[in-house]
Amino acid sequence: MSERTHLRRAKRLVIKIGSALLTNDGKGLDVASLGLWVDQIAGLIEEGVEVVIVSSGSVAEGMSRLGWKARPQHLHELQAAAAVGQMGLVQTWEAQFRRHGLHAAQILLTHDDLSDRKRYLNGRSTLRALLDLGVVPIVNENDTVVTDEIRFGDNDTLGALVANLIEADGLIILTDQLGLFDKDPRKHADASLVAESKAGDPALDAMAGGGAGALGRGGMLTKVRAARLAARSGAFTVIVGGRIEGVITRLRQGDVVGTLLLPEQGRVAARKQWLASHLQTRGKLSLDDGAVKVVCLGGRSLLPVGVREVVGLFRRGEMVSCVDSSGKEVARGLVNYDADEARAIAGRSSDQIAEVLGYVSGDEMIHRDNLVLV
Repeated sequence: MSERTHLRRAKRLVIKIGSALLTNDGKGLDVASLGLWVDQIAGLIEEGVEVVIVSSGSVAEGMSRLGWKARPQHLHELQAAAAVGQMGLVQTWEAQFRRHGLHAAQILLTHDDLSDRKRYLNGRSTLRALLDLGVVPIVNENDTVVTDEIRFGDNDTLGALVANLIEADGLIILTDQLGLFDKDPRKHADASLVAESKAGDPALDAMAGGGAGALGRGGMLTKVRAARLAARSGAFTVIVGGRIEGVITRLRQGDVVGTLLLPEQGRVAARKQWLASHLQTRGKLSLDDGAVKVVCLGGRSLLPVGVREVVGLFRRGEMVSCVDSSGKEVARGLVNYDADEARAIAGRSSDQIAEVLGYVSGDEMIHRDNLVLV
């Protein structure tokens, strides 16, 4: 393969940058390198690409500011380092993007934010709103308050979950390695870079064995696992050396650098499969004949006006079953409203939602991207 087309076609990307890169191996924020990445990301945005950055470095920057040489073991010290480091980290990102006339926004997440369905949807809505406004979200784990060993596991995992959250086309993981090798290049002189593979290939686990450096929390294995998480929503992943000159621009141009890990299915097919795998539904929507026709034959969203009856107790974002007038299930999907709200707007036109509820979570009862036929 002489070039890659995946990044050239991508319209929405998540770019994760590790601690060792951002802090120049613990010497403090590497502002010069960060500025070069921002220059390249600004170029993507100018081309119409939406970019979310998952930025490591708050604990490492805090350690540098506090004069600590070794990563602390006590939770309260880690939280304190994160609080100190977050100040410099976000200020630096904002200052660099301001050079290009762009705004940055800080998004701090915890595991609970992505496991609770309502908070998950709220987070997705916020990120999408920022992207619509042309703002660059800077995402990090809220290290100052989390208590599960201060981590999702690592920011590679967070990057993959954010890619799922916003339905990104791809995840770029910038690291201090050139990519994934078939064996540890630090121990084997004949190690070869893996240019491309399927994310689900079990052989990758053996290749990625080994831990992280002193500053980072995830090794190459976490990056492979992150690629598999990203693949659940059909996103590709590139693991690549962040110190390669013009690396983001080169990837966009189709250059073969780093390791490309591909999903088994395209984005839409993967998401539909994920929806179909939800065996448990929380409620039921009975549709009129017109709604059944537009959903099943027209491939369109389910609007409130087409809902005849709402059964069960469910929360916004939970899976509900859609049945026709005979009670046969025809589809299922993630609903945009709680059960009581759904009952209040059932049978009404979308332009009446705000009048009835006082707010609008979406014009649709279930958006077509969150709807799968059964």
